[in-house]
Amino acid sequence: MEAIKYHMEQKGLAPRDLIPYIGGRNRVHEVLSRKRPLTLAMIRRLHEGLGIPAVSLIKAQAAA
Repeated sequence: MEAIKYHMEQKGLAPRDLIPYIGGRNRVHEVLSRKRPLTLAMIRRLHEGLGIPAVSLIKAQAAA
């Protein structure tokens, strides 16, 4: 989640800006609060859409 939060801060994104990559508002909140893990599809969309390195997203999931 730190990689996502870092990119949000650097790009001036709000949680609502992650809806196209993660899903609905509730799902974004659950992911950011670590209540729901990222899926492979979410990781792929975040990587392609926001340029977040997929490796950092995968490592974060493995550590959780």
